[in-house]
Amino acid sequence: MKKIIALILQSILIVALAACSAASGVGTDSGSSDQTSAGNEAVAATADTTPLAVEFSSEELNPSVDESATSIMLNGDSISVEGDGATVNGSIVTITADGTYNISGTLNDGQIAVNSEDDGTVTLVLNGVNITNTSSAPIYVMSADKTMITLADGTQNVVTDGASYVFANAEDDEPKAAIFSNDDLTINGTGALTVNANYNNGIETDDDLKIVSGVITVNAVNDGIKGKNYIAVNDGTITVNAGGDGLQSDNDEDATKGYVLIEGGTFNITSGQDGIQAETRLTVNAGKINIVSGGGSAINYELEESAKGLKADVDVTITGGTFNIDSADDAIHSNGNLTINGGDITVASGDDGLHADTTLSINDGTVNIMKAYEGIESETITINGGTIHLNADDDGVNGAGSEDSSNMQGMPQGGGTAHLYINGGYLYVDSRGDGIDINGSIDMTAGTVIVNGPVENMNGPIDYDGTFTLTGGYLLAVGSSGMAQAPSESSTQYAVRYNFDAMQAAGTLIHIQTAGGEDVLTFAPTKQYQSVVLSSPELSNGTTYVVFTGGSSSGTLVDGLYTDGTYSAGTQVGSFTISSIITSAGAAGGGFGGPGGGGPGGGAPGGGGGPPP
Repeated sequence: MKKIIALILQSILIVALAACSAASGVGTDSGSSDQTSAGNEAVAATADTTPLAVEFSSEELNPSVDESATSIMLNGDSISVEGDGATVNGSIVTITADGTYNISGTLNDGQIAVNSEDDGTVTLVLNGVNITNTSSAPIYVMSADKTMITLADGTQNVVTDGASYVFANAEDDEPKAAIFSNDDLTINGTGALTVNANYNNGIETDDDLKIVSGVITVNAVNDGIKGKNYIAVNDGTITVNAGGDGLQSDNDEDATKGYVLIEGGTFNITSGQDGIQAETRLTVNAGKINIVSGGGSAINYELEESAKGLKADVDVTITGGTFNIDSADDAIHSNGNLTINGGDITVASGDDGLHADTTLSINDGTVNIMKAYEGIESETITINGGTIHLNADDDGVNGAGSEDSSNMQGMPQGGGTAHLYINGGYLYVDSRGDGIDINGSIDMTAGTVIVNGPVENMNGPIDYDGTFTLTGGYLLAVGSSGMAQAPSESSTQYAVRYNFDAMQAAGTLIHIQTAGGEDVLTFAPTKQYQSVVLSSPELSNGTTYVVFTGGSSSGTLVDGLYTDGTYSAGTQVGSFTISSIITSAGAAGGGFGGPGGGGPGGGAPGGGGGPPP
């Protein structure tokens, strides 16, 4: 287990979540299980957080150009105005009243400034503009109740600043972006906007930022898009190339602000630091999000700056959307809680795939962790549904406190308070370190877990230092035998841990059937292995089972598991009889926990192959 850096946790209200128990045998149902009050259900802690919501007004969703709008024409080095509410001073036009302003043309070195004390909205219609300012922000909202930038249909609009700003006095630090607003800012319309920010940030507001629609491209030396109080995105196509964060909300003075809400849209973010970062909460309900942060997962990331894909200090919630994240740091990270209620998530990470300091819950959706140092990590992990596949260089699923640190690789640290609850869903793990490593206890009531664990004996397919109470579901874990653990005697569903005399080659089938020839398991591990732990509702007390290695199967192969086919026998290597909740059989070996009775038992020759349960 790797060293976990201590992070400052936000205060979060914790409530009990009654998890579900249902299903038996092997299944790939990605939906959440039905909730029940059955005595064997696992109960996990999760945050009680009200869903984020931002209202988009009719004016914002349906922009229109007022025929009586004031016209501002940019003429290279000069500006002309037709209408009221705007005055010109050289190459700077200042808007002092609410209303609509239709802006067109090219400004070589100047500024659109807004300084209005009115209560209404100032609407800037960008109707094919190219605005450059070499020493300040091309668009600067000094004061306004609300400013709306509307991208006229079919237009291309470009805003570019210089590498340095000139301020009125040395104490000034505003404007701080190529498009900067001190007050609420909304961007809408169906046109296109390109922002080239050579000084600092691309688009920034010190208040609320809404992106309703439009095709927006931001190239920024620092942060791409920044809303202090919040960023709320309804739709649009947003491309960000940023030296800092792609999107950021950073209000750390008000617990109800500093959040990012994404209701839709397409995002293509390449960032030197975090892809999307929220000071408090980050919620994604829909959209297509593509992120490369910190150079991607291939980078040997040792920098002090955070380079995560999605990040929030308090809570990350995903209810939908499609994600492709390639991050040098954690792909999805919360200093508090992480909840996945849906979506299609694919990540590659130089550190953790999914990480939460406090609680991590997966209730539905599809999660593919293609590459990570550790796949899923949190102090409390709850899997109620969903389909999860992960590949990890170290531990696949790691339950550890936020201040835990590793000692010898694979060695249990003892006395841990971490917890893993599995109440449904489908979890497939392929790891070089421990497949499932919990510095505490495990409760499994339903679902399917398949682990291709380590080949080194200092790690194990399953590693826990508390108890592993298994009352339902399907568990299959293969790997090295030195540290292999089975579930605890507190379980109510039968399990077997079988150790082979020698390491078996990768891909060599494991086949288990009853003495009468009824198939229980046909599995092809991805790596060398010497132990197998199996728990299934099909295992029964007093029944004798025969173990084979090698051979072949005509069945359908999914994640190493064969179904709906015939097994052609390989070599019979042993047998066992279920005589207690946990049965240990085969060669001597196995790690801590999960003691069981029943040594090798007599058996009959194996029969033809068939589907597992």
